[in-house]
Amino acid sequence: MGITKSAIFSEEQNRVAAYAKVLGHPARIAILQELIERQTCVCGDLVNEIGLAQATISQHLKELKNADLIKGEIEGTSVCYCINSEKWKEFSTVFRGLFSSLRKKKFKCC
Repeated sequence: MGITKSAIFSEEQNRVAAYAKVLGHPARIAILQELIERQTCVCGDLVNEIGLAQATISQHLKELKNADLIKGEIEGTSVCYCINSEKWKEFSTVFRGLFSSLRKKKFKCC
């Protein structure tokens, strides 16, 4: 089997792309905003706040958890979620680096 297309890009480029992909749905942005706003673990009431079906919310939570941007803990019969602050700092650093490198350049546009 040949190399994957992602193998021709740097680790940093792949990391930025993976984070961007996870953020590529407005429901995930809304979930992250809700978790950030509350600054605590949220157990099961995201459906009322976001306005989507439980199954849909669960799928988006799974994607955010797979990206390690949120953490989940089982409490009784429910799973409680919160921001993974360590990974969030890395995430912020990755995007800050991308945007700051663009600010340092002087562009000549057509």
